[in-house]
Amino acid sequence: MPIRKHLALAALFASALPALADLQPIQRHCTVLAAERKDGYRLRLELRDPGCSSDNRCGSHENDSNDLDRLAGITLADLGNDGAHLTVTLHGEAGTLTCTGDVHANRFEGEGVFIPDPAFVNRMAQIGFTGYDSEKLLAYTFIGVESDWARTLVDAHVQGVTIDNLLALRIFHIDVPYVRGFTALGYPQPDADKLIGLKVQGVNEQEVREIRGMGYQPSLDELIQIRIFKITPDFIRRMQDRGFHNLTISKLVQIRIFNLAE
Repeated sequence: MPIRKHLALAALFASALPALADLQPIQRHCTVLAAERKDGYRLRLELRDPGCSSDNRCGSHENDSNDLDRLAGITLADLGNDGAHLTVTLHGEAGTLTCTGDVHANRFEGEGVFIPDPAFVNRMAQIGFTGYDSEKLLAYTFIGVESDWARTLVDAHVQGVTIDNLLALRIFHIDVPYVRGFTALGYPQPDADKLIGLKVQGVNEQEVREIRGMGYQPSLDELIQIRIFKITPDFIRRMQDRGFHNLTISKLVQIRIFNLAE
């Protein structure tokens, strides 16, 4: 659909829903290229403000994750078709980004417009999340935030969830089973920011069970420290083999910090 039609639709939404009049279209320069990952090459989408030069990071978004399987209208093969004129879309529940441009030197460059979806804003308001603007909805579309997933966190009584940290919660694929893994181990249910900290460091239920099986009862904060400083079960066993028994988590962290295990 031509950009002018998208703008017309956005104007129609704004007139029909005065309360959402601030949800205006956003223009972005779009770049799609091939990015090498461990599992092969994937499409990488980069966005920047129209007035932002390619060597400047202002107003930029970049993503080459599995979420970009939602990117339509372009394939890796298309990047080898020099001169191809393409319309690339990224659809999310929060809105749709449409970019029109050409392929040159194995990369797509085009101009795009993001149209927010007011219906998504209404659904999120019913859950308890308000205060959205078009920039936030563009970020949600880029990351793939969905209302049904957000509702599961609310229904699970995860405390401290906001329209801002929903992005990090989604990026790190935090869901109810991950939350329940900690309560199943007897921990109080972590709040949203604690869950992000735990997931960022790769805290997982199996390793926690193994460390607890060695006689330790680490707190949630200590679980994060354990991952940061690589206090693995193997490391603990090596210290025990050297005659260091009954070491606390704090002592094990100090051993790592000061390289005393070398």
